[in-house]
Amino acid sequence: MKKLLTTAAFAVATLASPALAEYPTGPVQFIVPWPPGDFEDILTRMIAADMAEATGQPASVVNRPGGGDGPFPGALEVLEAPNDGSVIGSFVIGVPIVGPKIDIGIEEDSFVPVGIFLTYPFVLAASGDAPYSNMAELAEYAKGNDVVLGHFGAGLTPTAVSMAAAIKMDFEFADDSAFDLLDCNTLSSGDADVINTTLALIEPCLGEINVLANIGENPIAKLDGVETIAAQSGVNDVELWNGLFVTKGTPQEVIDTIAAVAAKTMASEAAQTLMAETGAAVYWQGQAEAEARITADRAKSAEINEILGR
Repeated sequence: MKKLLTTAAFAVATLASPALAEYPTGPVQFIVPWPPGDFEDILTRMIAADMAEATGQPASVVNRPGGGDGPFPGALEVLEAPNDGSVIGSFVIGVPIVGPKIDIGIEEDSFVPVGIFLTYPFVLAASGDAPYSNMAELAEYAKGNDVVLGHFGAGLTPTAVSMAAAIKMDFEFADDSAFDLLDCNTLSSGDADVINTTLALIEPCLGEINVLANIGENPIAKLDGVETIAAQSGVNDVELWNGLFVTKGTPQEVIDTIAAVAAKTMASEAAQTLMAETGAAVYWQGQAEAEARITADRAKSAEINEILGR
């Protein structure tokens, strides 16, 4: 878990600064480009509530799921918004890393990170009666049988990591499909054989399914015996994270105000309890460290793309 970098005390002091009291002057929207209910949605709603309480202005979360296009329709909505902090994106790694590579109008400097606050407990999972319970068994089975992968978008980091792991382990998925939601019903209905999803979405059936691997630097403590996909396949350990972003040109004092609120939210008992109960990593990583992390993840993404022949 990343170290919490900004204390609640600092956040409160920052919010009290007269220079920052001018923002916001009206309602603030947080755009979450996924359906309600997952970690980024829950935590962004906490931030919005704290923003409203701290500033006295309305703050809300708007969900803009993009279907097979992943988070990018929602990201483009933020890109078209004024650079005054009235619209804030709550984005996964794919927006700043993948977005500039797919010719949709997003450039590397289109968005400025306010900070990163979440690393997802992302996993590959299969039904409980699947004849494989780890990556090696999946690889062996897939060499003679069709296995369909469900994911949140072909260009997203967990999908790319999963595809690269398959290449490294000398097998391939027979087909793959993008979904807005990947949960217990996806597996029980047979819509996909293996799903690339977050732990929160399969929590209700966790004892009835096979979790093959998690995608991240370290194993998830509550998934006893489940190894990372990096350890099982040899791909790098790029993680799926979520952060707050504003458009280029947003004043620094606006960014600082948003960061102060978010840092306080992540240090709260409610956010830290969510981490303890779910296996998600909840923290606050400020603007400078977020920028450095994005740079490092671009290099990791390039390595994955090389494996994929992109």
